[in-house]
Amino acid sequence: MRAMDDPREVRPRRPRRRLLALLAALGLCVVAALTAAGPAQATRDGVAAMADSTMADATIITDTGVGGQTVAFTFDDGPDPSNTPRLLQVLAQNNVKAVFCLWGDHVRQYPDLVRQIAAAGHTLCNHSMYHSDMGSWSASQIRADLEQTSAIIRQAVPGAQIPYFRAPNGSWGQTPGVAASLGMQPLGWRLAINDWEPSSADVLAQRLRSGISPGAVVLMHDGGGNRQPTVDAVARVIPEFKSQGWTFTLPAPPR
Repeated sequence: MRAMDDPREVRPRRPRRRLLALLAALGLCVVAALTAAGPAQATRDGVAAMADSTMADATIITDTGVGGQTVAFTFDDGPDPSNTPRLLQVLAQNNVKAVFCLWGDHVRQYPDLVRQIAAAGHTLCNHSMYHSDMGSWSASQIRADLEQTSAIIRQAVPGAQIPYFRAPNGSWGQTPGVAASLGMQPLGWRLAINDWEPSSADVLAQRLRSGISPGAVVLMHDGGGNRQPTVDAVARVIPEFKSQGWTFTLPAPPR
């Protein structure tokens, strides 16, 4: 009779072999499923997972989150072939990064401009597909619009991060909750210079000077009309603000 701890004893390995075979089979099933989905589906799933992993809530952000002499410039309704390129030049010359809240239909018309915005290191924001008033829309209607807009943006810039959503005309309705569920923080503002009204660069620059406050998110436009006065005003005030000790940064990040 052999001792129980006899080193010559060979213990059965069949259960272990069966477990390894089962794991291998499961692995093959996963690979097959991914292969059947195809690269396009894999890309969409990856983008969705990336968005879902972003922490966001329904709070409407209106500041930089750090206070002090900090300010965040945001620009709506672009891209625009007349105004966006010049604005990008002004921001680059002054080493300032901003948020561009993109109108989906304009993105579809001018995808090269979106690529320029992203390549320059600016942050992208979903501003709806057609700039419709979404205040009375259902959650499902809002979701469909926001998903379509983000998809159009990512057609121009594959894999683009879109951490914010801004409601057209500030008509929020149910959009904050829907945006947050898609990984986008609702982005508001503390100062709007009303550049959608006919105004000179002098007037807009003065509104920026008098309206700025520590940590403010500022709403301006690079699309939706003649925004040359806005671009000129921005070109004037950025050097002034910097000389006074202001730092240009981004809105508070998603929660």
